[in-house]
Amino acid sequence: MRHVLALLALIAVALPALPQYDQPYRPQVHFSPREHWTNDPNGLVFFDGEYHLFFQYNPFGDVWGHMSWGHAVSKDLLHWEELPVAVPEKDGVMIFTGSVVVDHENSSGFCKPKTECLVAIYTGYQEHFPGGTRQAQYVAYSVDRGRTWTNYDKNPVIDLKMADFRDPSVFWDEERHRWVMAVSLPKEHDVQFYSSTNLKQWALLSEFGQLGDTDGDWECPDLLRVPSAQDPTKSTWALKVGLNPGAPQGGSGEQYFFGAFDGKTFTASHEKGAHGWTNYGKDDYCAINFNNIAKDEKPVLLGWMSNWEYAAKLPTSPWRGQMSLPRRLSFVKDVEGLGLKQEPVVETLRDGAATTLTSAPREAPFELQVTFDPKAEQIFGMRIYSDKEHYVEIGFDRKNQQLFMDRTKSSVTVAQEFPGTTVAPLTEGRGFDLHVIVDRSSVEAFAQDGTIAMNNLVFPTKPQVRVETFGSKPTSAQVWKLKSIWK
Repeated sequence: MRHVLALLALIAVALPALPQYDQPYRPQVHFSPREHWTNDPNGLVFFDGEYHLFFQYNPFGDVWGHMSWGHAVSKDLLHWEELPVAVPEKDGVMIFTGSVVVDHENSSGFCKPKTECLVAIYTGYQEHFPGGTRQAQYVAYSVDRGRTWTNYDKNPVIDLKMADFRDPSVFWDEERHRWVMAVSLPKEHDVQFYSSTNLKQWALLSEFGQLGDTDGDWECPDLLRVPSAQDPTKSTWALKVGLNPGAPQGGSGEQYFFGAFDGKTFTASHEKGAHGWTNYGKDDYCAINFNNIAKDEKPVLLGWMSNWEYAAKLPTSPWRGQMSLPRRLSFVKDVEGLGLKQEPVVETLRDGAATTLTSAPREAPFELQVTFDPKAEQIFGMRIYSDKEHYVEIGFDRKNQQLFMDRTKSSVTVAQEFPGTTVAPLTEGRGFDLHVIVDRSSVEAFAQDGTIAMNNLVFPTKPQVRVETFGSKPTSAQVWKLKSIWK
């Protein structure tokens, strides 16, 4: 393993000299690593004035392998500074998905006396374990604001001696003064809940599963409180669970359950709208929320913008993989039931005042907010053209009560599974509004006041695109040019 650590040291020294963030298809308002492969976000946490983004990372290539935790920090959730690899693969143990908490009271004993520190809880994966592969839960800690990490010398802290047991999500339960973990048994379509007072010894509390969609592996669970959009003094619990493969849009996707958590057991609600999908596009997976956000702020969700069906085939270089925009979460409750509302964090990147929508050529990144008359035609929306034959179509289909995004004519064909149309069910009475963020290789759409989210990668034929509406003229349309997060 000595040669691996030496290579990682060289990578850390070389970071400033690597290519700038300006290649074709390089996202300009979404995080992507300078080079190499990335997938799930990990360990999202706010600490000492910084948002930390750890992420699944291969320090040696642009395909999955040698999984380690990459690391970036931000002051505003948008402008990211990439740092050296935080937790590297070591001694045959890859570093899979997990979370990071702030141990305010030094319950773990890892922090310096009378101080707080960061503790990571992650899945360690051993490919060549005697008798087969093994996944178990490990702990590491940092006493220097996440810059260096030390593995707990008694790892693993939970080991069920299973090949598939992964993705711990940990938070502090203030009411019961203990840590709570949600972790997945993927093949059993089950989420287990554990508790601990010190982040080292864990006791099983309960299990939740066999509800919702069970057509693929359950991964990346995340249990969190979500405030009401109408009354911030009220909140509800939500459990988000990844599904791969088998999502309704194909490949990997994520469902959520609203419900109740009593400190031991999560019980799903049976209200209309209590079960849905965090994203109806092809490209948003293993999203998790940031730990240690201020109590009066909405939780923030961030996901990997790709799909396991074709992630290794994306036509990008010298990197492969990017994150979604962060989204602030709340829930709505109306006569149609419950809905998860997501508001993308992007407004601080607006470059000047809004302009009216025209078909003049424009370069990504830019943002649109468009509203259509509720008495509009049966099918209406917008097209984003890169040339006459290549465009993305986003629209409302009133007859079938669907929002759709069609990228069959959009761009470069990445793989057989890439072209297609993603759809989401519309809710009667929530309006026909679209909030769209266009980057160099993606389109993120939010509709019906953010209660529908749909992310899709797109690789246009030209850097300049045109936007035109079809079917009905919008009652209002605003466009903002967005500043690059790298400049």
